[in-house]
Amino acid sequence: MNATVALIGARGYTGAEFLKLLARHPALTLAFASSGSHAGQQIQAQVPDWPDARDRFCQLAPEDLAAHEADAWLLAVPNGTAAKWAGAIRAKYDRAIIIDLSADHRFEPGWAYGLPEHHRAAIGKSRNIANPGCYATGAQLALLPLRERLADVPVVFGVSGYSGAGRTPSKRNDPDRLRDNLIPYCLNGHLHEREISHQLQHDVRLMPHVAEYFRGISLSLSARLDRPASEMELLDVYRDWYAEEPRVKVMDAIPEVSGVRGTPDAHIGGFSVDQRDPRRISWVAVLDNLGKGAASQAMQNLNLALQMQENLGIE
Repeated sequence: MNATVALIGARGYTGAEFLKLLARHPALTLAFASSGSHAGQQIQAQVPDWPDARDRFCQLAPEDLAAHEADAWLLAVPNGTAAKWAGAIRAKYDRAIIIDLSADHRFEPGWAYGLPEHHRAAIGKSRNIANPGCYATGAQLALLPLRERLADVPVVFGVSGYSGAGRTPSKRNDPDRLRDNLIPYCLNGHLHEREISHQLQHDVRLMPHVAEYFRGISLSLSARLDRPASEMELLDVYRDWYAEEPRVKVMDAIPEVSGVRGTPDAHIGGFSVDQRDPRRISWVAVLDNLGKGAASQAMQNLNLALQMQENLGIE
């Protein structure tokens, strides 16, 4: 089966990352890539790996869909704008697959939540898929195997590269402010904190930070369990849970961002049990915020929704 994909919001880091994956996908072709700021420019100027120098970005608005058609639509647009696009696409193309990388539909019951390791069956049956947030992806993968054993509210200390703040200039991607610095932000009620808690049906605390490196997320987690644990037991639990999941690697050592940068994988490990209270544990999860945290996970979801092999174009 071959299919066409439309990309809305190609200007951002995630859109460019998705185009890199699409360029090597054996069964998907680009219908068009929309970017208001890059309209008319060669795609190769932003994505050097793009194979056809003739392809250019176009400009498109939700009300202009009549002349544009695709089997699947990827919405890489800011929060608050994707819902309008999704409504317009669904009104015109009832059978099209829509994957929303924004937060607009992550709490909507009519949308499958795109974490394949937990919702694979629902994703494969859905035409509306809400891609998880980057922090939310890592935190959920780290917490799911222990969700039923949590005795209190786990704490997630997260550090992201500044690509997570997007291309639009802000304090969180200002090179001068980030130099030799670590910036905490939104320490209560972060959108991803609510997303994680909603999906796990368990309160979670997230403390996000941004660092001066470009891409990658490191999450240090702390939790209290309902009974004592050992480091070997935890390692076995996670290895069993993710034994059939090629995109999640479980390891004994503490994983580092450098090990996942530019990959579609998440790494979980470094399990540590507090000997003063063996019910209290700490561990680490890392992933690339532009890969497993966004574009490569969207490709997993797209493959599943199109009934293709999940890792086509990724591995």
